[in-house]
Amino acid sequence: MMLLNQRPEHNQPLVAADAAALGLAGADQAERYLKARENHAETPLHALPALAGEFGISSLHVKDEGKRLGLGSFKALGGAYAVMRLVLEEAGKRFGRAVDVGEIGDTSVRAIAAQMTFCCATDGNHGRSVAQGAGLVGAHSVVFVHAGVSDERVAAIAGYGAEMVRVEGGYDHSVREAARVAAERGWTVVSDTSWPGYERIPRLVMQGYTVIVREALRRMPEPPTHVFLQAGVGGFAAAIAGHLAIVLGERRPKVVVVEPARAACIYATAEAGRPVKIPHEQPTVMAMLECHEPSLVAWRVLSRLGDAFMTVDEEDAVSVMNRLARPLGNDSAIVSGESGGAGLAGLIRAAGHKDMRATLGLDANSRVLIINSEGATDPGRYAELVGMAPGEVLMQTA
Repeated sequence: MMLLNQRPEHNQPLVAADAAALGLAGADQAERYLKARENHAETPLHALPALAGEFGISSLHVKDEGKRLGLGSFKALGGAYAVMRLVLEEAGKRFGRAVDVGEIGDTSVRAIAAQMTFCCATDGNHGRSVAQGAGLVGAHSVVFVHAGVSDERVAAIAGYGAEMVRVEGGYDHSVREAARVAAERGWTVVSDTSWPGYERIPRLVMQGYTVIVREALRRMPEPPTHVFLQAGVGGFAAAIAGHLAIVLGERRPKVVVVEPARAACIYATAEAGRPVKIPHEQPTVMAMLECHEPSLVAWRVLSRLGDAFMTVDEEDAVSVMNRLARPLGNDSAIVSGESGGAGLAGLIRAAGHKDMRATLGLDANSRVLIINSEGATDPGRYAELVGMAPGEVLMQTA
C-alpha cells in the first residue's frame, strides 16, 4: 500500500524547535561529540550500480549503519549522544559554566555522572546505545524490554552494564512502564519516542542521527532525488528527512516512509490526519520497527516532509536481507538485519509497480539513497533467515 501526503502542512517549514534540533548547528555539535568517542569511524556508503540497473534508476547508494560504533545500528548515534549531552549539561549546572565534551572523562564530571541513572524502553538497538552512553560517562542505566525482545538482544544490552527489566506486552507497554518507574525514582528517561510534555530529549536523540546525512552527502557525487526511510515510531525517518530538507532546501529529495504492514503506525497516522495508536496484533520479523504509536515530534516533521507513506510485507524484508547478502555483479555484499533493509524493500516494491513508480517519479534519472539501519544485531536469527553467517557474507567482498 502507498499513500501520498495530503496534509495541509505538507511542504510547510518545520517548527522552530524541530528546525533547530535538526539543522546545521545541531548536526555540527552531534558530529563533534561523535568524534570525541574513541571508536568513532565513518560508516561505509556503498554504490550498487548493478542493482540500480535492475530497478531502472541512475544510481543507488546504501549507507551501511551496521558498522556503527560497535553496536551494529544507527541507534548508536542517538541514545549515547543524548546521555553525554545530559551529563555535561548537569555538570555545567553544578560548576556554573559550560562543560565541553573534551571534559567527559574528567574525574569531577564522572563523579556527577555516577549519581545519575538513565533509563529507556527498547526493542534492542536503542537500549544498547543508552547503556553504552551511560557506560562511557560512568552513569547507571536501566533498560526495559518487552516480551518479544530476544534473549540474545537482551544479553547484548546487559553486556554494556545495564540493569534489565522485562515487561509484559509490546514496545508501547515498555515505554509507559519505563516512564512510570523513572518518575517514581527520579531517573532520566532517554526515549527515542516523544509524547505530550516530553520532547527535548527525543529531539537530542534525533539530532544524533543527522550525522548519517552529513557523512552520506559528503560521499555522494550528487545529492539524492529520492530517499526511502524505514520507520518505527518515526524518529529516524524524521531526523534524516529534516536534515536533508534544511541542507538541500528546494532540492530536497522525495521522502518515502516505509513500515512493516503489521506495525504501520505512521501510515495509519497519515491516513487519519492525526497521531493514532494501532492495535498490537501479529508480530513482525522487522522487530526494531514493531511500534504501534508514533512519536509526536517525528510525526510533526514527517507530516511536513514525508511525501509518501508505504508498507512492506514480512517476505519483503527477508528477501532484501538475502539480496544484499548475495549481490548482483560487482556490487558489495551487505549484512542487513531484519529491519535494516526495510527502506530498500520499499524501493523494490515501488520500482516494480507501474503506478507507484510514476507517482514517485522514479526513472532513469533518479538517484536513490537507502540507509541500512542495522546489521546482524541477532546473528543467530540472521543466519536462520539468510542461510549464511554474517562473517560469511562479508568474506565475499573482503
